[in-house]
Amino acid sequence: MEEENIKNFRNDLRAFSARFKEELKPSQEEMELFKDPLILGTLMYKLLEERENTNRILKNILQKLEIIETNLKQQKTEKALEADEELLPDQDRKILDYIREKGKVCAADIRQAMSYKGENAASSRLNKLYNIGLLKKVQVGKRVYYLLAEK
Repeated sequence: MEEENIKNFRNDLRAFSARFKEELKPSQEEMELFKDPLILGTLMYKLLEERENTNRILKNILQKLEIIETNLKQQKTEKALEADEELLPDQDRKILDYIREKGKVCAADIRQAMSYKGENAASSRLNKLYNIGLLKKVQVGKRVYYLLAEK
């Protein structure tokens, strides 16, 4: 049944294509008009105008599409950050709360506040939070400060 429908569709398409070609075939009078430079110039001008209009429309569509994509990415990021923050270990939540309180911190601040023995543990935790997108880094001289990522 499906093969028969496909075969009928192909036959209909061939018949339509033949009729379409015949209707588009220009007459001898119409072909003579294209020899006139004024007619050709006018056609070229109209073609260029249409092309510019089409490009303008496409540019507007692309701009709107980029805005939509940006909004979707932002919404996904916000949802992911909220989900990530809910699934964090208590130690990481404490670090985030401390950063909310202070505004910006470095590994030495976290080492002192969380009573770590060395800065490597603090730095490792901060980098982990940075890698999942909850923090952003700002380097000032030799120090790296961490701030909450903007949602």
